Amino acid sequence: MPALSLNVVTECWPIAGAFTISRGSKTRAEVVVAELGDGAVTGRGECVPYARYGETIAAVTAAIAALAPAFRDGLDREGLQSALPAGAARNALDCALWDYEAKRSGTRVHVLAGLPEPGPRVTAYTISLGAPADMAAAARAAAQRPCLKIKLGGDGVDERIAAVRAAAPNATLIVDANEAWRPDTLARHLAACAKAGVTLVEQPLPAGNDGVLAAIERPVPVCADESVHDRASLAALVGKYDAVNIKLDKTGGLTEALRLAREAERLGFDLMVGCMVSTSLSIAPAMLVAQRARFVDLDGALLLMKDRVAALGCEDSKLYPPSPELWG
Repeated sequence: MPALSLNVVTECWPIAGAFTISRGSKTRAEVVVAELGDGAVTGRGECVPYARYGETIAAVTAAIAALAPAFRDGLDREGLQSALPAGAARNALDCALWDYEAKRSGTRVHVLAGLPEPGPRVTAYTISLGAPADMAAAARAAAQRPCLKIKLGGDGVDERIAAVRAAAPNATLIVDANEAWRPDTLARHLAACAKAGVTLVEQPLPAGNDGVLAAIERPVPVCADESVHDRASLAALVGKYDAVNIKLDKTGGLTEALRLAREAERLGFDLMVGCMVSTSLSIAPAMLVAQRARFVDLDGALLLMKDRVAALGCEDSKLYPPSPELWG
């Protein structure tokens, strides 16, 4: 790897309305962008620090900036995997390196990675947590979309999911509890989801307190999100979860995400690919993981008031792979 200069910037992108889950609400997406260049070619990667994992904009920006000397000395993608732990900072740098390598060689990333040419994928579209009537109104407005992802909290599950189902009778529904349920409410909430014809439930219980999932009948398949980060976290999930949600901000980039996907498949998990609320620059690398995923939840940029120039193409909920101008 040649000597590369590193630049890191923070950006704020307004959300259309608000994005609300069990842990709170936000009206803007704060992202960190890493740029790696040799004076002629520059690669970019974007990440979204997440407080749930102890990350902040300032700390992630500092972690990225601290590697500037290493990149001047030729740090490459494989070296990066041990230079930083899995997380947002490594994600931005890993994806910037993939983008740089593609632009320098004139070869698309999927070819560099030994993958088939990516095609369009249909993404879920998120309905934020709110009062049942408000969630029903949002679901009704999005009822033409093939798949809706419903954010739920720890209470009012029956009313909210029933209201959404009535408002969008033909949509595939995915539920995301973001760790808000308890072992003593789990069976009741899963039964309500089954009654509403929900296809998948994400992370019903807090990570580290999900052992009961191995001991109960799961009438709806359950997907790990906060409980899975990289390959090292997979062994503890066997028998408790039916699927795993791969997010590049958790895996620390595309390199580990592809390795995690292969290992998860080997262990018998279905794959879901997810994202944070972000621009198309974050979503673009995840489109390669989406090619092998059964469940795709890459609507992060669709929730913004505006996206980047050369954004991912989208028709309703069908996302198209990125152009070289955007990434890869």
